[in-house]
Amino acid sequence: MKYTNNTIRINVLFIISIVFLFSIFFGKLAYVAMNTHVEGTDLALLAKNRSIATKTIRAERGRIYDNAGELLAQNVNSYKLIAYLNEGRTTDERYPRHVVDKEETARLLTEVLNKNNIGVTEKYMLDLLNQQGLYQTEFGVYGRGLTENIKRQIEALDLPGLDFIKTSKRYYQNGDFASYIIGYAKTYEKEDGTKTVGELGIEGYCDQYLRGKDGSITYQKDAYGYQLPGKDKITYTEEALDGYDVYLTLDKQIQYFLDNAVSDLKKFEPEWVTLTIADAKTGAIIGSSTTPSFNPNTLDITNYNNPLLSFTYEPGSTMKIFSYMSAIEDPDGKYNGDELYQSGTIQVANYTIKDWNRYGWGNISYDVGFTYSSNVAAVMLAERLGRNKLTDYYTKLGFGKKTGIELSNELSGDIDFEYLSELAAASYGQGITVTPIQMIQALTTLTNDGTVLKPYIISKIVDPNTGDVVYSRDRKELEKVYSTSTVKKMIELMDKTVNGDDSAATGKVYSTDAVRLIGKTGTANYVGADGKYVTGSYANIRSFAGVFPKENPEYIIYMAVKDFKGASKDLGSVVKNLVESVAKYRNLDERPSDKDETKIVKVGNYLNTSLISSQTKLNNLGVAPIIIGDGSVVIDQYPKKNTKISQKSKVFLVTNGKNVVAPNMVGWSSSEITSYAKLLGIPYEINGYGYVVSTNINEGDIIDVSTSKIVATLSNLEAGSLVTEGELT
Repeated sequence: MKYTNNTIRINVLFIISIVFLFSIFFGKLAYVAMNTHVEGTDLALLAKNRSIATKTIRAERGRIYDNAGELLAQNVNSYKLIAYLNEGRTTDERYPRHVVDKEETARLLTEVLNKNNIGVTEKYMLDLLNQQGLYQTEFGVYGRGLTENIKRQIEALDLPGLDFIKTSKRYYQNGDFASYIIGYAKTYEKEDGTKTVGELGIEGYCDQYLRGKDGSITYQKDAYGYQLPGKDKITYTEEALDGYDVYLTLDKQIQYFLDNAVSDLKKFEPEWVTLTIADAKTGAIIGSSTTPSFNPNTLDITNYNNPLLSFTYEPGSTMKIFSYMSAIEDPDGKYNGDELYQSGTIQVANYTIKDWNRYGWGNISYDVGFTYSSNVAAVMLAERLGRNKLTDYYTKLGFGKKTGIELSNELSGDIDFEYLSELAAASYGQGITVTPIQMIQALTTLTNDGTVLKPYIISKIVDPNTGDVVYSRDRKELEKVYSTSTVKKMIELMDKTVNGDDSAATGKVYSTDAVRLIGKTGTANYVGADGKYVTGSYANIRSFAGVFPKENPEYIIYMAVKDFKGASKDLGSVVKNLVESVAKYRNLDERPSDKDETKIVKVGNYLNTSLISSQTKLNNLGVAPIIIGDGSVVIDQYPKKNTKISQKSKVFLVTNGKNVVAPNMVGWSSSEITSYAKLLGIPYEINGYGYVVSTNINEGDIIDVSTSKIVATLSNLEAGSLVTEGELT
């Protein structure tokens, strides 16, 4: 073969080009090998970053406790269900690692989820499993937050291709229990895992304390992104700091009493109810219940505002407590309780203001005017005070500004009034707006010698990492507004309103011989969407403000109910039952039969112990427990451990036996019937007020928990007066 000069020339050029390119390549390689920075890039850092990964270590969210250290909220393990769809996961057909029978898998999963009250359709599950081109799938809200129990049920199906991702969720031990106080936290999916955020109540207000500080771990990874084994492969670790624990002032037992009372009020179809008990000596909130309410585990919530501090309304005649006290306190007013005035009507500017019964009671004294809840009396006293003085007293009591309680979304209300007609209306609680927590704060003047106490709901916040108390609250005095003599006079008037002999006194239906409860009632109009007062038989807000026991006050109670479709006696009976339950629980009951030889004892922890041992311990305390079931081991109890009770209080022990023999329920209170039914997990119906006189289940009957329902009839021997009070402008 002959080579032309051109061919030789081309071959030479080709060889030279190849040599040149290799020279450049090896030169670049040598340059990179001998230098740590190339074209502005740190090669060592680049290599490190490609083999290093960082993973977030989630801090454990803090817990919430009641005043006895009982858990109210905590994080618990939960699971997210996933299904592998890619057939490539299976390498041995004998041991499939993907979903094989999609129809059967969808059917069985649906059965398990629905059995656990997770409503999902078989079609929904099958549609997810039939998706094409996916390696795996999740099941949305129906497959998230699954409990350990549900996980075990799914695992027992032995279906191939299913797996679980361990997560955590917030769990509330008592369900719908002080829900607006405790609030709720929601768990959100993040790229690096889940994150829980508080959004209401204590969960929201204390989120920065509860959530803790996340940590991180930086480690070497392989080509597939997995962590290389060995401690020396971890380059950096920042430990997570768990969230702080929050201890509330709530008394779990009293909260149950409040919830039962509100449940009784729901029968009268109110638009809303708020019912709160506070410590009379410190201002601590002991319990607060509302309706509507919600279960923070399921978030069946319709209103995101806590009525205790986020509802404002015209308070009505409970405000006369403070307008009267201000008139009594004022040195220029020279209040004389025996002074007579003409009740019925009074002309103020262009308005005629009437007493709630329209025509009054003739010439009566100012003291009697209070017990009758006379608008005319309050107006005359306010006119003597004048706008500036009454505004000043209301302001000192805390109206028109936030109390600063440790809860979000508190409103301040409005006590601005200028004209004579506005001054008059403000004296009997119309034309101004307040919140329930403001009323409770102002009522502390009655139990603390005229000094206002700041209300609070958190007793302390503890750092579990160190044990340090990072925040604590106790009694805090704000301002002395009234003198000792003024307070004593108002206590006397409120006592006559509830416990006096005068049948026309407006608070008679609240009187109980269990404990000396004093108080004042209120009924107020409210403004509708059109800016006008709503009219109608039940279109009002009714309230009660009280203190007990009179001689040495322990508790303040405040209730407000909108559109209550019942009578005064119905409100009175519910509050009386509540007060009597608290009095018995706290050994304040003054009735000889309950007081003689009765001591306060502390309930122990009887869970997972033998029934005989638990009975013996309770008998040694002077308590005769009521046994539920014919088992030998205690699996539940009420009240819970460390609860202080009277020896005559009922203690229920639930055993591991299925045969339940009915006790004699005659003489039980409504709260005791409710507690018994809830422990059994059966429905109940309570008719009337007072104590049980008959039930549909007799002593000795076998209770079938799958079909039984307790129907109890209650009776109160002293029903009280049927007085209905109202205050209209």
